[in-house]
Amino acid sequence: MRHVDRLPYEVSQEDHVTITMSDGVRLSARIWRPTTSDRQPVPAILEAIPYRKNDLTSTRDAIHHPYIAGHGYACVRVDLRGTGESEGVLLDEYLEREQRDAEEVLAWLAAQPWCDGRTGMMGISWGGFAALQVAARRPPSLGAIVIASFTDDRYADDMHYVGGAMLSDNLAEAGTMFAYSTCPPDPAAVGDRWRDMWHERLDSARPWVLEWLRHQERDDYWRHASLSEDYQALQCPVLASSGWADGYSNAVTRLLSRVDVPRKGLIGPWSHKLPHLGEPGPAIGYLQEVVRWWDHWLKGIENGVMEGPMIRAWMQESVPPSTSYQERPGRWVGEPGWPSPHIEEVPHPLRDHRIVRGDGAPAARPGEERVHTVQSPLSVGQFAGKWASYNAPPDLPYDQREEDGGSLVFETEPLEERVEILGAPSVDLLVSSSRETGQVAVRLSDVAPDGRATRVTYGVLNLAHRSGADRPEPLEPGEAYPVRVPLNGVAQVFPAGHRIRLSLSTSYWPLVWPAAAPACLSVYESGSRLTLPVRPAEAPDEMPPVPFGEPEGCRPPDVTQLTEPEQAWRVTRNLVDYHSALDIVKDWGLQRFEDNGIEVGLRACERYTSVADDFGSVGGESAWTMRFRRPGWDVRVETRTMLTSDDTAFHVDATLDGYEDGRRVFSRTWNESVPRASL
Repeated sequence: MRHVDRLPYEVSQEDHVTITMSDGVRLSARIWRPTTSDRQPVPAILEAIPYRKNDLTSTRDAIHHPYIAGHGYACVRVDLRGTGESEGVLLDEYLEREQRDAEEVLAWLAAQPWCDGRTGMMGISWGGFAALQVAARRPPSLGAIVIASFTDDRYADDMHYVGGAMLSDNLAEAGTMFAYSTCPPDPAAVGDRWRDMWHERLDSARPWVLEWLRHQERDDYWRHASLSEDYQALQCPVLASSGWADGYSNAVTRLLSRVDVPRKGLIGPWSHKLPHLGEPGPAIGYLQEVVRWWDHWLKGIENGVMEGPMIRAWMQESVPPSTSYQERPGRWVGEPGWPSPHIEEVPHPLRDHRIVRGDGAPAARPGEERVHTVQSPLSVGQFAGKWASYNAPPDLPYDQREEDGGSLVFETEPLEERVEILGAPSVDLLVSSSRETGQVAVRLSDVAPDGRATRVTYGVLNLAHRSGADRPEPLEPGEAYPVRVPLNGVAQVFPAGHRIRLSLSTSYWPLVWPAAAPACLSVYESGSRLTLPVRPAEAPDEMPPVPFGEPEGCRPPDVTQLTEPEQAWRVTRNLVDYHSALDIVKDWGLQRFEDNGIEVGLRACERYTSVADDFGSVGGESAWTMRFRRPGWDVRVETRTMLTSDDTAFHVDATLDGYEDGRRVFSRTWNESVPRASL
């Protein structure tokens, strides 16, 4: 990244500005704005998230907020209530109170003498969710939004559930927020009140996974704040982005196709990162694009921002399997709209593909049905990577050949010519189950001539949700059902000489929590097919030779690494007792933020275990330690959440401990169970 030290406007910074809500709670904001805004008001841009502006996001914030402010905007980074230096407590994600707070902050901004009355919202992940959710409420000052790594459907396309099956990230994200929502405010900002504020958070805390487990099916809990319930609610322009390695790429194309506002989409090769910090690369000059967006929609400048393709996507070339990449080779392509007139949905009946691995079903006589069965071991999924890659620690899927050993596998003959796909493949199956429940995971891989298999995309379906997530139905054992499994959207090249492989498994642990009991699935060839969104080689790319500038942003503040960080992703299997485990470690080490002197340590450990093929043996654990200190102040929070299950219930065992100066000052334990629904 190129660091920019000179900007069109000189910028001033205020680190702790309080904004009082209608119920008296004061939120803390950091504000960057042009020094000239006292006499020449400017539009204001809001980012509201729970991740502590004073330390944990301060480096990232310092790259882009002063940059945008230096181009003539007031940038405002607010800690949600109950986080950072804001008062109150944070009890769950995307609550009504959170959205009302954001509306009140926008109204406060629009009324400031240094603001011209026009506002925007931006953010990635929680911040992207928040901007989209608030925009759907149509606050009067909000003129446009810029969102990254977001969703419009909180049930079907977030880190909780996929295809009606529960993701292990349901536990991982709950563990993350269990820690973040119980951290103390900084005494340097809030003074002697810090201890009372901290204990209010500790006293109110509860493992969020308990609430998420109580809503295993699509209901009003998930419908709240999901734009998918009413796309017409969005009435302001939106610039939406994500990455193919992220968990949220589907929302970009879905939003483009279903809203009726000025809109642009951008999907790169990235993990869960902003595009100017994108990993795997190439990163792009995203902040220049953002400034152009604001200039047009908040300042009325005719700069051509709406010219060119509606969606720009990175067409990924074939690569060997790896758990991380520095760069993904490829090129930018553009489409004039979405769905694109250039994309052709090409069906591939499974009967036309060779069986690579399956049950050894004999060849059928003409007119006879071929049926294949599959019942996968729990080990299928250990090389699946994370639902949403963060590119640290290495968390992308590895070589799929081991996964395919427990799967039903179809593949093409070697391709005679290059095939490019852009969009969401889908798989239609005619399938029956040996039980009333069942789960199918579908993987699409690029198989090189040497046999290495790189997963391109995947999808999962809880078969009880075959008719919809809000009306699950048990299966009749032995009865054949037509089902459709949508796969995640992707832009991918399959070179000539490679094969396209489709793999079906009945489990995908630990990425997806297993069904209540193992089931054997029968797949009928005659009613099954893979459909690929093929982008013809002659389709115009509609992109300039250099579509984006160099990544740039402001210079981040100095951070001193005091102890060594640690990252790990370990798969182990004991062939004595058949115990398997995936251990993930993300440890920042202890860091000192030199601009305010605060020292912060963060260590997160996830562990997912199982024994042989015993579906009742699976378990997950998320443990966090977060430490904050400076001379005269030393505080630590430790959280631990364990999730296990049997065929009737999920069981949560959790602990929360708070320490001040090495002495435990708070401790609480939870031991609760939640009945299984259709999982």
